[in-house]
Amino acid sequence: MNNVSTIKNCYGCGVCAASCGKKIISIRLNEDGFYAPYIDEPGKCTDCGICLDVCAFNHEDRALKPEEIQIKSWAAWSNDEAVRRKCSSGGIGFEIGKQLIEQGYQAVGCRYDIKEQRAEHYIATTVEEFVQSIGSKYIQSYTEKAFKQIKRREQKLLITGTPCQIDSFRRMIRKSRCEDNFILMDFYCHCVPSMHAWKAYIKMLEPEIGVVTYASWRNKFEYGWHESWIMGMDGKKTSKPVDWQESYNFILREKKTFVQSRKSQGDVFYKLFLGDVSLGPQCEKNCKYKYDRSSADIRIGDLWGNTYKDDEKGVSALVAFTEKGRKVVERLKNVTLVEHPFDVVAEGQMKKNAHAKEVKPFVMWALKKGIPLGGFYYKTLFFLQKVISRLKRYI
Repeated sequence: MNNVSTIKNCYGCGVCAASCGKKIISIRLNEDGFYAPYIDEPGKCTDCGICLDVCAFNHEDRALKPEEIQIKSWAAWSNDEAVRRKCSSGGIGFEIGKQLIEQGYQAVGCRYDIKEQRAEHYIATTVEEFVQSIGSKYIQSYTEKAFKQIKRREQKLLITGTPCQIDSFRRMIRKSRCEDNFILMDFYCHCVPSMHAWKAYIKMLEPEIGVVTYASWRNKFEYGWHESWIMGMDGKKTSKPVDWQESYNFILREKKTFVQSRKSQGDVFYKLFLGDVSLGPQCEKNCKYKYDRSSADIRIGDLWGNTYKDDEKGVSALVAFTEKGRKVVERLKNVTLVEHPFDVVAEGQMKKNAHAKEVKPFVMWALKKGIPLGGFYYKTLFFLQKVISRLKRYI
């Protein structure tokens, strides 16, 4: 059939579901814990092929053509100390969304849904609603519901997502001839881990903190930006749920969280994620978006490297890939922008895909079987991978 049922291990971006005129595509977790499209009623498919046309995974090139790219790059941060402190780096992503909302845009961002225990895209119509998107979420996001709610020809929207989500989204709005209504923003992306890893992590914590009510992947308040690899988790035993209807100023105040570990090396979720033992095959084999490759108008991230190594408040990498993106950046207020060459702004970012480590098959088997984290099995695998990595360096 001429639809996405022919594609395996795709990005799971959800744009095919939003573009399907028959509304017969849904996005669900596959057996490995990654979002994937499913044709719910195959008999209703008309073989129009639109879902394949908008699928970034189905194309070797990117939607943004080389002649459209006009790179300009900055170090950036919010001048609002509360925003800069709460966000993962310099807070520039929040400032872009906030100021566009004030100009009449709606903003599609990513928040953590405590009921479903997942990251999900949603549409924010006010700054207060957009606050929920603050902070990194190092798990794959569910996009279907939000993307299907978008009225492409009637709304002005900022869309923020992973590079693959944004590439597919640009294909959809380009095919619909409504690109002028959208500003697209992606970010430097490591890869996404299996949701089996995240669910196992939550299950490990719940005996101590209760049902999770708040998740924060990065918190630089105590140790500073460069040591911000902290998992901040709250549960019903440790705090009350966050009320996102409270005021903007209240939400930006520092929230006391249950701190699981100080650095990535000491936290089992980061070992699964940054250790490259639970990542999706679509990321490891088919990512086309590292470093300077994007289909977004704007890209954001952490500005690692030597230039700002002594700054512990957080500095954002900010790159405009298109003229539209550059105009958005140059109209920003209450932010600091320091122009740098691209190689300075992108210093420390990955130039190639992450590759699966040798113990990944055994880790994925254990995650699917529900073997509890923190036990002898995983400790043995992590130790074994460390030995293998050291041997490879010597060899």
